[in-house]
Amino acid sequence: MSLLIGTRGSALALAQAEKVIALLERRGIGAEKVVISTLGDTVTGVPLHEIGGQGVFVRALDDALLRGEIDAAVHSAKDIPAKRPGGLVTCAVLERDSPADFLVHTVPFHEVRVIGTSSTRRRAQLLEHYPDIGVAPLRGNVDTRLRKLKEGQFDAIVLAEAGLQRLGLSLPGTRLPPETFVPSPNQGTIAVVSREGGTAGEIAEALDHPPTRRDIGLERIVMEEVGGGCFTPLGIYCDRGHLHAEVLSLAGDRSVRKDRICADEQSALAFARELGAEAAPLVREAYEKLGLKE
Repeated sequence: MSLLIGTRGSALALAQAEKVIALLERRGIGAEKVVISTLGDTVTGVPLHEIGGQGVFVRALDDALLRGEIDAAVHSAKDIPAKRPGGLVTCAVLERDSPADFLVHTVPFHEVRVIGTSSTRRRAQLLEHYPDIGVAPLRGNVDTRLRKLKEGQFDAIVLAEAGLQRLGLSLPGTRLPPETFVPSPNQGTIAVVSREGGTAGEIAEALDHPPTRRDIGLERIVMEEVGGGCFTPLGIYCDRGHLHAEVLSLAGDRSVRKDRICADEQSALAFARELGAEAAPLVREAYEKLGLKE
């Protein structure tokens, strides 16, 4: 009997699910896709913070898991919020692909005037490094964003480089190095979630990549300690224990940045507490400006 693997219906989500299924089948484990619609896919005209943040891409799949309708769900790890329902476990973390953002543009960079993104982090970082360029809201799946770029609504758009690679897309533009434009926590990583027990161990044994799990685990410690979710411009990236983290103002005119090698969870927590204490005013300011409660 095949495992039922839940996924969102976007082209990128399907590509990620198909990668997981191929890896499972290579190890003799049969699997098939079950496509589930999420709030994040159906409501695309407003910023993420107005409809619930990260969790809008995950909740429907969590519910299907808890009801026993699927055996596992495939996610971009960066979409998984800190607070998780009881009874679910991230049973496998695949080896990380590129963590970087990629600025897609067909005109020369010096001619770029308006960049499209609805990520508060990407917007703040772009404004920090390129204060003379405008940043305008842009949501939707990869196809939608590329269509709006082609129509001339923007001069450039920001996408995750890993997503382009998984879709087999080679596009003109500029790679934004993750050490400078620090990405979202867990960006570039595919995670598989299942119910505790059951098939979790079988999936983990087949797919889990311990070095990546260790790095993204340290990133999540910092994310959870600093807070802010997807509402605060927050970048966290760990490469073999070397943590890079920054919190920015929404306007990108102020930031707190720290870099440190952390050997374990305790050193990552100490690092996170230092960052959180210094960046607390920026986090509070972001919540206030967005009309949210901490």
